[in-house]
Amino acid sequence: MSTVTTPEVIRKAPKQARALATVEAILTATAEVLAEVGYDRATTNAIAKRAGVSIGSLYQYYPNKEALVTALCERHMAETTGMIVSEVAALRDRPLDVAVTGLIKALLRAHAAAPQLHRVLIESAPRITGFERIAQVDRMMIELIRAELERRQERLRPENLEIAVFILVHSVQAVIHAAVLDRPRTLGNDALADEVTELVLRYLLAEPQRAA
Repeated sequence: MSTVTTPEVIRKAPKQARALATVEAILTATAEVLAEVGYDRATTNAIAKRAGVSIGSLYQYYPNKEALVTALCERHMAETTGMIVSEVAALRDRPLDVAVTGLIKALLRAHAAAPQLHRVLIESAPRITGFERIAQVDRMMIELIRAELERRQERLRPENLEIAVFILVHSVQAVIHAAVLDRPRTLGNDALADEVTELVLRYLLAEPQRAA
C-alpha cells in the first residue's frame, strides 16, 4: 500500500500568546492578499509585509506559499465543519425540509461572507499537495449527514444512504462553488437556497412535501 505524503504545513507550532498572534496575523494577511491578487500573483514577501512581520518570521512558521494556503484552507474547512455540526444539532428535531433549508442557507452565508477569498481557495485547493487533508472534511460531512438521515422517520427514496449522501454532498458543493465562481451575488439570495433545497428534497423523499 502506498503512503500519501503531504507538505510541511507549519514548521513551528506557536505556543505563547505573541507567537499565536503572529501566526494569526500571517494567516489573515494571506487571506487578504489572496483575495486581492489571487494565488499565482501572491508572494510570501507581500504577505509578510501585510502582516507586519519580517520574511524571516514568516518562514519560521511556514516554509512557502503553498503551506500558507494549505493552512488557510484547513482553517476555513475547520470553521465550516464547526458550523455544519452546530447547524445539524440545532435543527435535529425540526422537519427534514426545515433542516435542509437551514443548513443550505448557513452554507451559502458562510461563502457569501468572503466570496473572493472562497473563489481563490476553490481554484487553488486542487493544486496544493495537502489537498488530501482538506478532502477528509468531505468524508466527515458525508458520515454526519448520513447518520442524521438514518435517525429520521421521513420516508426516504434512496435505499443506499451512503451513496445518496455522497451524491448530495458533492452536488450541493458543486452548486455553491459554481455560484462562488460565476454568480457570487446569488449567495445571499433566498431563491438559490430554495432551489437547492428543492433539489435535495426531491432526491431524498419518496413524496416531497414542504411544510406550510
